[in-house]
Amino acid sequence: MNTKTTIAIYSRVSTDKQDAENQLAQLRDFASKQGWQIAGEYIDHAVSGTKAGASRPAFARMMQDASQRRFDVLLFWSLDRLSREGVSATLDYLNRLSGWGVGFRSFSEPYLDSLGVFKDAVLAILACIAKQERIRISERTKAGLERAKRHGKRLGRPGISEAVAEQIRSLRAVGVSVREVAQKCGVSVGLVAKLA
Repeated sequence: MNTKTTIAIYSRVSTDKQDAENQLAQLRDFASKQGWQIAGEYIDHAVSGTKAGASRPAFARMMQDASQRRFDVLLFWSLDRLSREGVSATLDYLNRLSGWGVGFRSFSEPYLDSLGVFKDAVLAILACIAKQERIRISERTKAGLERAKRHGKRLGRPGISEAVAEQIRSLRAVGVSVREVAQKCGVSVGLVAKLA
């Protein structure tokens, strides 16, 4: 028995002035021409693609349904409609889909097709780009920290004065509870436990 491929369509528009219908009409038409059956449509309105998937309700539902294999393939307009969270997060989403046995296809970027021969090559390239992105972020962070040090900024958690440390030790020595000492001295319970 030949079963039809079921797909889900994901669409996102970032402002309430945009209409997802333009994307949806072409995606539906494309699915029909492929002989695919549409199992569901997930549409986020007026939501930025830079927000984490969990803060995009339709996206979160779509990923949940994908994890339960409610469809075979995810069809989206373009990669930036799926996510603008950066290469690492986007690659993570694509890898999760693949891990769940769900394919993906970008309508406007035919090379982003897990059903095609270039699937592994595309994911490998995205993984390389993600690695470079992490390296650049790390380098920028280190440069920012060095600049802050040069300008005399103290880095790390602010310390407490010796007077406060002595007060903590004294209160603990007379049997005041860790929680009470933390409250009286305006510090964390963990700090009191560490010092006492």
